Amino acid sequence: MNTISLKKKTASIVLEKKKLTGVAAKVGIVLDISGSMRKLYREGVVQEVVERVLAVASQFDDDGALDVWVYDNEFSRLPAATEATFMGYVEKNILANDSIHKFGRNDEPKVMEDVIKKYTKEEPSDDPVFLVFINDGGCKSGIKKFIVESSDKPIFWQFIGIGDSNFDVLKKLDTMEGRLVDNANFFHVPDIDQVTDEELYNQMLDEFPMWLEEAKEKGIFRKKRKSPLDFIFGNR
Repeated sequence: MNTISLKKKTASIVLEKKKLTGVAAKVGIVLDISGSMRKLYREGVVQEVVERVLAVASQFDDDGALDVWVYDNEFSRLPAATEATFMGYVEKNILANDSIHKFGRNDEPKVMEDVIKKYTKEEPSDDPVFLVFINDGGCKSGIKKFIVESSDKPIFWQFIGIGDSNFDVLKKLDTMEGRLVDNANFFHVPDIDQVTDEELYNQMLDEFPMWLEEAKEKGIFRKKRKSPLDFIFGNR
């Protein structure tokens, strides 16, 4: 059994525990590629993160694709990662890709604006979006504008802080005012390489079920007919 199969098995167990089995969602990941992330890219940690999140995407998304962005003070949209393309994905599409701006300063608002544009303007869908956002500290306070503005959109932002830097902005997500629903969560793992798949998925999917329920009640999902979400709420 290959690594992605093992991760999918673990993801499936966690989804079942959190009553997310049968939920259809698009999954995306935004990867910090500012200067302080250089070591994690070179050592293969970021490749491992992509594989771990892809295992969740394979459960949620019909085509099993993981949408990918990278950002420092600029950003790039990359080809989706799939089970057919995940091997060496980071090396091929990021590190060896000269068109991508790498290892500069971090500027989150720019890439967040593009994420919202993709899912609400370019490719609107009846399915919600589970967006994993990897940051290793120093997140700009300008993210608040985009989290507040997207609170009536079908996008849930799951921020994961890695390393031992400053996460003051992300720690305030839960108390951010002015939103239709609480559409963002944050947790910090100093060394993501040392966290088991099960621990990571448990934390990563902690608030998503609550957001799904509240967003559905507030009419954020346009879908009116029966959907896989109904399995959660008993509307079969």
